[in-house]
Amino acid sequence: MSNREVRVSWEVKRILSELVRDLKDPRKPTMLSITDVKVTRDFSHANVYFSVYGSVEEKENGRLVLESSKGFLRRELGKRIRLRKVPELHMLADDSIERGFVMDALIDEVISNDEMNRLKQGDAPEADNSDDDFEV
Repeated sequence: MSNREVRVSWEVKRILSELVRDLKDPRKPTMLSITDVKVTRDFSHANVYFSVYGSVEEKENGRLVLESSKGFLRRELGKRIRLRKVPELHMLADDSIERGFVMDALIDEVISNDEMNRLKQGDAPEADNSDDDFEV
């Protein structure tokens, strides 16, 4: 991705985040956020990644709100950014935050299982005293 593509993606994300925050749709979940935007080389398309924290129903409402307000968002984006073409917006759900929570839970589970196994075997974790034997 070129430097210009990165800058345009960042600016589109910033503008869309402001616009989404100010949407008046009653279906809009309270925790709806734009997590990333990736524009194509010719700036004609933009993949907009969004995240909704909440129930499955709230996630579906978030998707519906963004899909139904695509025209408004694109028009307002065109007013606020100087590009030859205003990118067509493609809304995509971003579940990386949820996957991160799942990974954290799995890591915590492995650590607790490892500690339980050590305690059962009587091998309490020992302090590392390797520096005590070193002479200067």
